[in-house]
Amino acid sequence: MAGFNWFQRRFESSDQPAESSTPPTDSDSPAPQADQAPTAAPALSSEDYLNWAKAAYQNLQKQQAELAAAPEPAQETPAPPLEPEELAAVAPLESATTSTPEAPAPAEPATPAPSVDNMAASPPAADLPPPTEPGLPLWARAEAERQQRLARLEEMAIAEPEPVTPAAVTPAPPLPPDINLDEAFLWSAEVLAAQGRRPDDISVEEITWLKRLRQGLNKTRLGLINQLKAIVGQGPLNEEAVMEIEALLLQADVGVAATDKVIEALQTRLRQEVLPPDQAIAYLKSILRDMLDAPLGKAHNLTFVPAKDTLNIWLMTGVNGAGKTTTIGKLAHIAQKSGYKTLIAAADTFRAAAVEQVKAWGARSQVEVIANPGKNTDPAAVVFDAIAAAQSRKVDLLLVDTAGRLQNKKNLMDELAKIRRIVDKQAPNASIEALLVLDATLGQNGLRQAEIFAEAANLSGVVLTKLDGTAKGGVALAVVEQLGLPIRFIGAGEGIEDLRPFSSYEFVEALLSG
Repeated sequence: MAGFNWFQRRFESSDQPAESSTPPTDSDSPAPQADQAPTAAPALSSEDYLNWAKAAYQNLQKQQAELAAAPEPAQETPAPPLEPEELAAVAPLESATTSTPEAPAPAEPATPAPSVDNMAASPPAADLPPPTEPGLPLWARAEAERQQRLARLEEMAIAEPEPVTPAAVTPAPPLPPDINLDEAFLWSAEVLAAQGRRPDDISVEEITWLKRLRQGLNKTRLGLINQLKAIVGQGPLNEEAVMEIEALLLQADVGVAATDKVIEALQTRLRQEVLPPDQAIAYLKSILRDMLDAPLGKAHNLTFVPAKDTLNIWLMTGVNGAGKTTTIGKLAHIAQKSGYKTLIAAADTFRAAAVEQVKAWGARSQVEVIANPGKNTDPAAVVFDAIAAAQSRKVDLLLVDTAGRLQNKKNLMDELAKIRRIVDKQAPNASIEALLVLDATLGQNGLRQAEIFAEAANLSGVVLTKLDGTAKGGVALAVVEQLGLPIRFIGAGEGIEDLRPFSSYEFVEALLSG
């Protein structure tokens, strides 16, 4: 079974070319290449989407059957213990084969057995005083007696067998979760088909992720889509309806600047024509997608991948509690599964137990962690050692965990700038990215933090976490509009599989689909 590359959303060694990803349609249009923005597939009918979903479901069942039928690695099983009768039969054989022939000892004259009366009258040998040489001083006789008592105790001691350490058993890879052809699967399949994907080139992980993303944005969607449908369901979109949509976007924490941009685009369209409800929601989705993709220019998020045959260094920054260390563990898991050799630098030496936490995540993702065992060590020194280790081991991706800090702590912000200088000096040819981890539950409160971090760390993207615990999912639009930074990854859960590369199309569909 080919491995699935989550950065490029394709199987690494598929029989079909990975670049061609068009749904089964009558027209043979060229598929989007890896360096071109994916274009939407031709509009399909409900029956076409259903057939696509059925074909994808059958293909995923086939994948799971292949994984279940894969031979497990052979494991050595200990031999069952022998029965007492077998032991009795084996013992003489072992003694006969292992003993060496010796010369027969001369026969000793038989001595008469002691009588019962003599045995009762004579004390046991253990109680007899040890023989000592005459003429020795008292202290020498006492020491000799002590040594003889110790020798007798060693002879009488019962030897315990050393514990046998069981051989390490390599755990079998977990099977993918079961999938059902339910409403959530049909919605996920429709989202993938609308992006031009083939039903035979998707993975179970994509389906489960889309379900999790939609469930994570459930709080925002229920508060937004229900009222939005009520507004557009009253008839064609007019100025009064646009004002109500503006209030809804502000409640979802989209932000004033992003909301003004959305409303301006809607009003411009309204001056040209009156929009029916379905077209109004579709046009609103296209506005949101364009806003989320604006920082990327002509590129798209699938180009944000670790480059092969070179060192990629990603600096992870953010305030305390944003989920920075957890995000590093999840990113390491994705990179490892996608075929990239990964290393983690535990440069958060400021927070207590931060190194232990990142080591635990490294163990979960099976990625080595470079850390300094000392306390209060210089984070820049840890980064220096990690870069040297990554260069010597031909690592593809180095994830650097930095200390969580507030934007008003000047000394910590200066330390972050120092780490960046070390990286630029020690790895001048590396591909360097600085990602800011933002807690979505903070909403607009996290934007000021992001502005200060952007000045100190030369940020190149944002990781938005904890989308499953807030009704402020619209903060993604505020981040893009006010900071001008693209969203690279989003997290919608606490599990190791709950962080994935960001897709504006999937995010908007999960946000506005009923």
